[in-house]
Amino acid sequence: MSKRTWALIAAMIVSLIYGVSFTIAKDVMPVYIKPFGFILLRVFGATILFWAVSFFGPKEKIQLQDFPRIAAAAFFGVALNMLTFFKGLSFTSPISAAVIMVTTPIIVLILSAIIINEKIKLKKILGILLGLFGTGFLILYGKSIGNATDASLGNLLVFVNAVSYAFYLIVVKKLMDKYNAFTFVKWIYTFGLLMVLPFGWNEYQEIQWAAIPNHILWEIGFVVLFTTFFTYLFNLVSMRELKPTTIAVFIYLQPLFATIFAISLGKDELTLVKIISAVLIFVGVYLVTIKKVKSE
Repeated sequence: MSKRTWALIAAMIVSLIYGVSFTIAKDVMPVYIKPFGFILLRVFGATILFWAVSFFGPKEKIQLQDFPRIAAAAFFGVALNMLTFFKGLSFTSPISAAVIMVTTPIIVLILSAIIINEKIKLKKILGILLGLFGTGFLILYGKSIGNATDASLGNLLVFVNAVSYAFYLIVVKKLMDKYNAFTFVKWIYTFGLLMVLPFGWNEYQEIQWAAIPNHILWEIGFVVLFTTFFTYLFNLVSMRELKPTTIAVFIYLQPLFATIFAISLGKDELTLVKIISAVLIFVGVYLVTIKKVKSE
């Protein structure tokens, strides 16, 4: 398979893991671990893993002038991104949070045109709008799962997360063009760890490990290993070959996967609305990702 095909597969896997993680993370928060404490645990674990695997990667030295961009990527892609998302998810329902995340492709589309002068073709705009319509249809007329204690605040925080992630996709692109992923991702997480430490330390200290059931411990491990470590690696693989707007549109798959996972657990049901939404989302993703051989 071509590098682009591998990149598209990686982006699909990321969406699948994130879609599953909405429900898993909701199981953990806020009953067993509060949101900011969970983020500190998540970032700390991922930082250790990234530093460990970096020793097996290529030996590159990051130029001093690139550290501000790394710090910006850490702020938008780790600190602000994760803190607002987990805090928002603790207030709202998993599928609602997943659907709000679909505003990211629109934000990336606008920012890419303004910041990096990316030319946006009509086909890509149509695909993004179809995906947006499909996800909107899903949340408006589909059955949602999970309890929402403060949906308005939660949804606002998730939207801030979406804007933050859009900035991250654009900021990190230049790093991808210059360095191997293993060279800088460990630094992104190191800076991110320092940024989330003041917010999460108190909540981390409140964790009662002895009172946490085994299945919740497994879910915590899933979030650290898969939702954080592997998704960032897969994202970096896709970023090397794809434009930010192409990567962002895969976020449309997250509420779909979140719903499928919920159905598989018996927490949701398959309806005509979900089937129609799925078709619209997949057509939208197809229009954004398909291309002529010599384009992009």
